[in-house]
Amino acid sequence: MSYLWQEFNIKTFPAETLVFRDGVFYEDLSDYENIEFDSEKNLISVNKTPKLPIHIIYIGEIAGDINLNIDINAENSNIVMDLKTTNKTPAFLNIFIKNTSKNSVFNGYIIDKNYDKLKINVIGQHLNENTGIFVKTRVAAYKNTLTDLQGCAKIEKNAINSDSDISFSVMADKDAKIILKPTQYINSVPKNAVHNSSLYKPNQNQINYLCESGLGEIEIKKVLEEAFLN
Repeated sequence: MSYLWQEFNIKTFPAETLVFRDGVFYEDLSDYENIEFDSEKNLISVNKTPKLPIHIIYIGEIAGDINLNIDINAENSNIVMDLKTTNKTPAFLNIFIKNTSKNSVFNGYIIDKNYDKLKINVIGQHLNENTGIFVKTRVAAYKNTLTDLQGCAKIEKNAINSDSDISFSVMADKDAKIILKPTQYINSVPKNAVHNSSLYKPNQNQINYLCESGLGEIEIKKVLEEAFLN
């Protein structure tokens, strides 16, 4: 999978994999044994404890309404999701993560370059003790775009000692519109429950340093954007 690194800067590692490109599941690029995928429901189910981590890779250009449901039903599972996309037309990405198993952890990294209208809704539901759901989203929002980021952590009754972190960060053009809506529903005592959102703006020291390195205005903007996203 070296092309994933060359084209999309996605690091791969020994794992069971599910690969999606431009919103389409690629069976030939995937390699999995303990995962079930229902294409009609866009449902990824982990029903057996895997020996290796599970790596969900979602790359390319997205458009329209996209749903991705992830059910973690096996104890001691380690799931990583790398979602690195671009949208040039309106896109709505809805991700629902349900963790029902002790000592199972989901780590998600969402990166998008938004050239139009983008809405991302992330719901992480903890249904058992000692479960972890961590999702970090970064978006570069360009001129005259709309970025709407919503996240909800649900720590249900009896899901004690759960670890939850759903966060958003946006690097926005001055003419971009940004909506950030973080929420939490906590019905039992968690280990941690973090939920934050931020707007990133390069400081003058960073800009001055790059100017002194001989970079022009366009090059500086590109370097800062890549540093933010990656």
